[in-house]
Amino acid sequence: MRIDRIELREVAMRLKFPFRTSFGVEQDRRVLLVSVFSGGLEGVSECTAGEFPGYSYETVDTAWHVIANFVAPLLLGKNYDSAAELLHELRYVRGHNMAVAAVEMAFWDLQARALGVPLWQLLGGRLRPIAVGISLGIQESVEETVELARHNAALGYRRIKLKIAPGWDVEPVAAVRAALPHIELTVDANSAYRLTDAPRLRELDEFGLAYIEQPLAFDDLIDHAELQAQLDTAICLDESIHSPDDARKGLGIGAGRVINVKTGRVRGHLAARMVHDVAKAFGAPVWCGGMLESGVGRAHCLHISTLEGFTLPGDTSSASRYWNEDIVEEPLEAENGVQSVPTGPGTGVTLKRGLVERITTRHQALAG
Repeated sequence: MRIDRIELREVAMRLKFPFRTSFGVEQDRRVLLVSVFSGGLEGVSECTAGEFPGYSYETVDTAWHVIANFVAPLLLGKNYDSAAELLHELRYVRGHNMAVAAVEMAFWDLQARALGVPLWQLLGGRLRPIAVGISLGIQESVEETVELARHNAALGYRRIKLKIAPGWDVEPVAAVRAALPHIELTVDANSAYRLTDAPRLRELDEFGLAYIEQPLAFDDLIDHAELQAQLDTAICLDESIHSPDDARKGLGIGAGRVINVKTGRVRGHLAARMVHDVAKAFGAPVWCGGMLESGVGRAHCLHISTLEGFTLPGDTSSASRYWNEDIVEEPLEAENGVQSVPTGPGTGVTLKRGLVERITTRHQALAG
């Protein structure tokens, strides 16, 4: 497929509520959409970079810069038969996985649409309902946390994830576990702790958590391995895994027993599939993490989650939980704790063009 044009579009979206984690609060989102065009067809993806370099050093602005000035010039006007060929062209773009992934994922969508098949089929998945959980940000009180957890459990979500940070960990977890003794419960620290906090983290063992997600530094595997040896609860690696090699090394040294796969973080669908394969070889379950995506990114998450190793509930909860109005026509809603995968060609979702135009804050078309 010849890459005729790449378009970048930033849209302004506002979450229904402030989402607080250990590294900050998000509500007003600057969402970067990337379109790749070939022969009159368009593939679309969403860059997972945020507004602030908290989760990652990448931001919406760095991704825009890297795609416009380095990625697009390498690809425009050239023919690619696969995502692997496209990524080979970009092999000298070091890092900036979210920027590269946004283009790679749009190419997958484009190719699937050209073939008239759903993306899950091209990725090698199996069509099935996707079990989903809910991620709850840090609340104002323990009581509010428990009330919110109960509300979402009543909606049928298969897993409740609580964001934690030093000073906000054992007490809210204990309260939610007491209120919901049988729910699958996890916590996510977003790298907020150090190895010296191991005694505090060991206190979480008594609550029967499915895993503790990324307790230590974003660029660490060694200390995670030492911590995992001290815990009964599995560690889930997130920010530490940027490639299939990271997954191999992390699982090989015992840094964790579960992996959160985020396509943007690992450089796109091809690498996500490889991380999945590595984890499967180690017998480690994986699940698809969320980045407060619009319907475009949510659809991509659902399709990669059809691979057989994605056995734990992911973060693709109902779009209506986050947005008053999503930017895709298709309602991506969970029912009884599962999401249906869109079945049309490509990602199976269609942009609400009028809405997208109205909320666009900048746009750039790059042609060969």
